Order: sequence, then structure tokens, then C-alpha cells
Amino acid sequence: MDAKKVVLRFWFALLILAAMLLAPRPAGAQDDRPVVVTLRFEDALNPVWQEYLKRATQVAHQNGATAIILQLDTPGGSIDLMNRLVEQIRTSDIPIIVYVSPRGAMAASAGTILTLAGHAAAMAPETTIGAASPVGSQGEDIGETMESKVKEVLKATVRTLAAGRSQPARDLAQEMIQDARAVSVDEALEAGLIDFKASSLTDLLNQLDGTQVQVQDETITLRTAQASVIEVPMTFMEELLTILANANLVFLLMAVGVQAILIELSSPGGWVAGFIGVICLLLAAYGLGVLPVNWFGILFIVMAFILFIMDIKAPTHGALTAAGAGSFIVGALVLFNSPNVPAFQRVSVPLVVGTGLTLGLAFFALVVYGLRAQRAPARMGQQSLIGQIGVVNTPLNPIGTVQIGSELWSAILVDGGPALPRGAAVQVVGFENLQVRVKRLPKETPTETHE
Repeated sequence: MDAKKVVLRFWFALLILAAMLLAPRPAGAQDDRPVVVTLRFEDALNPVWQEYLKRATQVAHQNGATAIILQLDTPGGSIDLMNRLVEQIRTSDIPIIVYVSPRGAMAASAGTILTLAGHAAAMAPETTIGAASPVGSQGEDIGETMESKVKEVLKATVRTLAAGRSQPARDLAQEMIQDARAVSVDEALEAGLIDFKASSLTDLLNQLDGTQVQVQDETITLRTAQASVIEVPMTFMEELLTILANANLVFLLMAVGVQAILIELSSPGGWVAGFIGVICLLLAAYGLGVLPVNWFGILFIVMAFILFIMDIKAPTHGALTAAGAGSFIVGALVLFNSPNVPAFQRVSVPLVVGTGLTLGLAFFALVVYGLRAQRAPARMGQQSLIGQIGVVNTPLNPIGTVQIGSELWSAILVDGGPALPRGAAVQVVGFENLQVRVKRLPKETPTETHE
């Protein structure tokens, strides 16, 4: 009995040991190499980036990462969003290194300040940084006095972020805000505005190794040589929300949504067109909440919608439809392409004009189709069968049955003569009670049988 207990304990201990050896360990814990987490910010600043950066920071904590590499390529964006991202970077307890990459990338406008906010900054060859003049969160004209105030606030911000850098670097950072100056990677490195020029992520990790950075008043020495890299991609939903911040896509969603709603109104009773229209308009509404737009343009788009509906209720031979198409084009241009909206967030003018004309023509076709339906003589019930051709089902002598379309009717032959056999062609000429009155047709008359 004691021997059996010893054997059972041995196998039990062996199972525990095997479970410990086979248990999954966090990425990066497979060996003694340091762990680095990377993420990428591309295109104009987007509110999705806040949650994306937060998620990457959580991944870094879970894997004991020594640093987070934020790869940046942006033409800029709103000041409000920039400030929130800067706050996230500066309050991180894991060093965040901003790396402007790949080749040809830029850290323009708000991207300049994001780069300076990093605990260390690097740029790839052939990249640029600067042109950090202030832009209002909604693209509005902030006025000369307000512009001066915003510039002073931003200059104070960059002086704080660049406090540990050289005087030429601080001066250059302020010139980027005051005079919208932009510089190349070599000029930024020479002035001390950035810490490294790295041709690749591996090159950057090798250069970062041993560098000391200040993280929340604590000096941390980076260990990044031969680090295990964990890339944190955007989730499907984050990708979708990022795509919806594209002005051209938002405009197309608005156009499709308006057209679908108009189709539903002109031909009520279905649900597919209305459902598609509502979904498109809801997605467009998200994009409008992210993009810097001039909301005055919405008035023109609403006016276009009203003109289209009026042409349904009181047809004017397309005049209101043409006016609605024009109002839609003007509204879209005012909405997205106001003077203070950054060029990279504007909608394509040919796209607006082409879509507006297509929308007008499509709706005009609906109006014409509706007019033809209204002018057609009303034919309902049995009267709609008069003139139709049927096929004799049982011989007419003179009473029998005929098949008209998919229906079988009792019929009487009204023109006399010999009986009509099965398969002969007849034409409906009237009704008597529930019996159709038919006349014979020449044998060559084409008929359709429904057997």
C-alpha cells in the first residue's frame, strides 16, 4: 500500500512539472531578451489613436516591455486631440519613443509636438518635421488675437517638452510654431531637436540601447539591443473608425444615404433602401464628428433633401431636382472645403460635382418613372383582364374554362360558331357575373400556356 502511494505521488509531481513546463508564457518571456512594443500612427490625428495607444500600453505592461516605439507619419490635426495624446505620452510609466518613419514620412503641425512629447525622438532618413502653426479643432477662423494666444500657448508647450534639449533646438521648435518652419531629419538632428537618425527599427533599437530617459521624474536606462519586438496592430473596429475619418468617404456615405432615403420615400413599403440609408447616414455622422467641418454646409444639404422631396410631391419636370443637386454640391463644398480646413482633410471637388450630378440624374429618373405611373390609366380587379389573351382549358361549346395568366376562369364564347378545342387562343372582351366573355382568335396568334 505504501509503495502504491509513493508511485501515485511520483506521477502527481511529474504531472505538475509537465504542466508548469508546457504552460504558455507571455510573449517576450520566452528568453532573457528585453521586450519592446510597437504601434503606428498614420494620416491625420484621429480620436481612435487614444484608445489604440492605451491598448498598446496595456500590452507593454502585460509583457514587461522596456519601451514603446510609436511610429509616426502624420500631416497633423486638431490642437485639442493633440493635447490629449501628449498627456497620454507624458503620463506613461513606460518610456515612449516617437519614431518618424518610414522614409518620406512627416511629423507636421501637431505631429511636431507629438514627436517632442516622446521620452526620446528619432526620425528615419528623408523625413521632415515642422510647420506647426495652430489649427482650430473645427477648422474655424480663430482670428488674429486668438491666433496669437494659441501660438504663445503652443510655444510654451514646446519649450517645456524641449527643456532638456539645446537652446538651438528650443529656438527651432518655437520657429516651427511662429513661422510654420519645417526642417529635414539632418537639420533637426544637428539642432538637437531629435535624438537619433535611424534607417530601420532594428537600427533604432541598437542606438537606443544604454540611453537614459526621464520618465515621470525618474531616470531609466533603456535596454533595447536585440529586443523581442511585439507589434500591436489596430483592431478591425479601430481600422473602420479610422477609415470613417476620411472626408471623401464621409461625403460618399452622405450621398448614398440621402439617395437611399429618397428612394424609400418615393416607393414606400419596402425596408432595404431605408435601412441602407439610415446606416450610411449614421456612419457619416461619426465621420462628421471627427473631421474639421463647417456646419453651415449642412443647411444646403438639408435644403437639397427638401427640394428632392418637393419634386416627388409636386413634380416640376425636374426643375426642383436640378436645384437640389446644385444645393447638394454647394453644401458639400462648404461643409468640407472651407478656407480654414486643412488641405489634407478636404474632399475632392471632382468627386463632389460628379456625385451631385449623378444623384440629380438618378432622382430625375425616379421622378419621370413616377410621372408615367401616375398618368397610366387605372386598371383594377376584373377590368385589368379585358384585352388579355388566354388559352382554352376545357372545350368551349360555348361554355367551358380558359386559363388567363396563372388563373383558371369559367368562360363563355360570345361570337358563335363551332366549339373551340383545348389549347385554342381566345381574348377576353368582358365579364358577366363571375364568368369571362371571350372571343376566338386566329390560330397564328401567339399564346403562352401555363401547365
